[in-house]
Amino acid sequence: DVYKRQVQELWIVEGIFDAIALMQNGIDAVSAMTSTNFPIEALKQLAEKRPGNLPTLVWALDNEPSARGYLQRWAKQASEMGFECKAALIPQRDKKVDWNDLHQRWQFEEEGQARSHKRKRDLDAARHEGDLLLAPTAREKALLMYMWDEGFTEFAFDFGNQTYWAKFDLSKLEEEQKDLAGSKDQDDADDRRDVLKKVCSLKLLANCRFEALYKQVSDVTNEAWFYFQVAGKHDDNGDNYTFTPKQISSSSEFKTRLMYSGATWLGTQKHLDQIILRQTEGLKTVETIDFLGYSRDHQAYIFNDIAIHNGSLYKANDEDYFEFGKQRVKCLMKSVKIKNKLEAKGYREDWLQHLWTCFGENGVLALTYWFGSLFAEQIRAEHESFPFLEMSGEPDSGKTTLIKFLWKLFGRLYEGFDPAKSSFSGLSRAMGQVANLPLVLLEADRNTNEDNTKAFEWDQFKDFYGGGTLRTRGVKSNSNDTYEPPFRASIVIAQNAIVVGHEAIISRIFRLPFLKPTITDASRRAADAIVQTEIEDVSHFMIKAMRAEPKILKRFAELYPKYRAELWANRKLTSDRVIKNHAMMLALVDCLQLVIEIPEHMVKACRKYVEKAASERQAAITTDPKEVNEFWQVYDYLESLPGAPLVNHSKTPGQIAINLNQFAEVAVEHRQRIPELAVLRRLLKDCRAHQCLSEQKRTESVIRARLQAALPTQKIPQSVRCFVFRE
Repeated sequence: DVYKRQVQELWIVEGIFDAIALMQNGIDAVSAMTSTNFPIEALKQLAEKRPGNLPTLVWALDNEPSARGYLQRWAKQASEMGFECKAALIPQRDKKVDWNDLHQRWQFEEEGQARSHKRKRDLDAARHEGDLLLAPTAREKALLMYMWDEGFTEFAFDFGNQTYWAKFDLSKLEEEQKDLAGSKDQDDADDRRDVLKKVCSLKLLANCRFEALYKQVSDVTNEAWFYFQVAGKHDDNGDNYTFTPKQISSSSEFKTRLMYSGATWLGTQKHLDQIILRQTEGLKTVETIDFLGYSRDHQAYIFNDIAIHNGSLYKANDEDYFEFGKQRVKCLMKSVKIKNKLEAKGYREDWLQHLWTCFGENGVLALTYWFGSLFAEQIRAEHESFPFLEMSGEPDSGKTTLIKFLWKLFGRLYEGFDPAKSSFSGLSRAMGQVANLPLVLLEADRNTNEDNTKAFEWDQFKDFYGGGTLRTRGVKSNSNDTYEPPFRASIVIAQNAIVVGHEAIISRIFRLPFLKPTITDASRRAADAIVQTEIEDVSHFMIKAMRAEPKILKRFAELYPKYRAELWANRKLTSDRVIKNHAMMLALVDCLQLVIEIPEHMVKACRKYVEKAASERQAAITTDPKEVNEFWQVYDYLESLPGAPLVNHSKTPGQIAINLNQFAEVAVEHRQRIPELAVLRRLLKDCRAHQCLSEQKRTESVIRARLQAALPTQKIPQSVRCFVFRE
C-alpha cells in the first residue's frame, strides 16, 4: 500500500495496535514490533521501488529511555540510507501512554472540530518532543524550545547528557527584527530563526543530565527524599541517587552531592532554584519502607528488585519502585542482600531427602519454621502470636550447616548475628531490618563468669512473641511524635546451651534439640551435597512459597484450630502458649506440602515429634533443669550431715543463703559432684523448686558466726555474698 499510494510520510511505531490506531486517524503507519528492531530489509525494498521519491520516516517509538536511544540510532542509520527522518514522542506525565491510548482518548470527543483539535494538539506536542530529541546541536534545541513556548526567555535544558542555560536577549531581538515586522512568508520565518540563534547565549551548568523522578516519603518518620536520575556525558541512562530537600535547596550542597555521581555543578543558586521549581512541580510521590520483606500496610512482600502481591510477581520498574494498583512503594533497605531465582527452570528439590538423611525430623521442622516465618506477620495479625525456635545442643551436631542451607533456600549467604555483642541501639536496628524472615541469634547465652552474667537477657524478647515494638525514639519535629517500629520477623535461637529463664520466655519457644550424630556413608554424602548446594539451584523455593500465600493462609486457618483442639485434649498439656506454638507447627507442616512434596513417612514422623516436643516443653516450664536438681540433691545431703548447717548461711527463717564457692568447697570435702559453677550461676536465677530472691546479696552468716565462736582469737568476716532462695 505504501508503494501504490505513494505515501509521503510514514510513521514507524512499536506495536501492531499502535499502527492500527494511527491508521484509523488518517496517519500511514507500520509496526516494527519492538524498539530494538531496525527494519533494514523493508527499508531497502522501499528505496529500490521508490528511487528519488522516498517518504519521510517519522520514528514514533514509545517514549522510554531505552527506546529513545534506539530511535536516535535508527534515525541516523536511516538517514545514511537516504531517508529524511523525523520523530514523534508522546509526552509522558503520570503514567505510560502509547498511540493506542491516545486513540482511545480521542474517541471520547464527539466527531468534529473538538476531536480534530485535540488530535492536532497531541500530535503537535509529540512532533515537538521528537524534534527536541533529534536536534543536532544544543543551540538548535534551545531555539525549538523557545519557539514552542515564548513565555520564557531564560530556561535550562539538557543536550548530549549535559545541562545548559539558554538566554534570549529580547532587546537585541527587536533590533534584529525591525525589517521583518509583519512578514509571514517562509523566508521571513527562516530569517527569524537565524536572528533568534544570534541572540541566544548558552551557559554550561553541569556536565551531566539530571532529572527528578519522584519524591519518596516515609509517613512514620515524616522524612522525604527526592530521587534523581543522573547521567554523565558518556552514559546512556545513568544511575539514580537520592537528594534531601536541603541538598536541592542549596547550590553548594547540590554541587557536593552531585559529585558522588562523578559530575560537577557549575551553576548558581538562581539556576538551581528555577530548575528544581520546574522539576518538582506536580512530582509524583512514592511511599517507602525501611525494612525488607512483608509489608502489612501494602499486603505485599517487597524487596529491592522484586515484589510479590496477592501471588503475583512484580519487578521494580525503571525508576526502582513497584506499583500495585494505585499504590507506589519501594524498599530503602540495602544492607540485607537476598537474591532469589525467579524462574522455576533449574530449581531442584532433591535436597529434601538429603535434609532428612542428615537431620531427620529436626531438619524438616527447622525447614517448616523457616517456611512459616514467611507468614509470621499474617499469623500474628490473626492469632496474636508466632513462636520462637530454639536450635540448641552439642557442638559439632550440624546446627550451622543446617542454618546456612536453609538460608540458601531464601537466597542468602548468611548464618546469623550475636546479640550479646551488640549495643541496644544496634540490636534494635538489626531486629528491625526484615519482616517475615527469621532473625538467627547465635551463641547469645554463653556466659562463662560472674562479671558478664547480665550481658544478655532473653526476657527482653518476650514482647516480640506478639510483635511488640523494638524501641521508641523521637521524630525530628516540633511535636511530641515518636517512632515505634514494630517487630515484624521471627526469632531463631542457635546455641550450644539450652535456653533457661522464666516460664514467660520458655513457654514461647519451640525447641529442636541437637545431638552429635552417628556418621554413616549415606549421611556423609548427604551432608556434602547440602554444603555444596548453590543458591541458584534452590532459592526459587522462597518465591514458590510467597506466591502461594493465599492458599497457605487459607489452609493454615483451617488446620490450626483442629490441631489446637487435639493438643488441648491431651490432659498432660496445660499451658495455652505451649499448645498454640506446637499447634502452629503442626499446621505449618501440612501447609509446607503446598510448596514441596513431602513423603508421608516424613510427615507422620514430624507430627509425632512435635507432639513429643509439646510434652517436653510443658515439663520444662514446671520443673528445673537436671543441673539444678543435682545441685539441690547435694544441698539436701550436706544439710542432713552432723554439724549442719554446712552451706546455708541464712539467719532468717524461711530463707536459704548459699555462697557457691564455699558450697563447692564443702561438696568436694564430702566427695560430692556438682555442675560447673558458671552453669549454676546462670540456671539458679530461674530456679523453680526454690524461688531465687537475690543473686548477690551480702548476708550475715550463721556459719561464720559459729566459726568465730570456735576461734575467738581470729577476726573472721561475718558477712558473705550469697544466692538467697525461698525455702
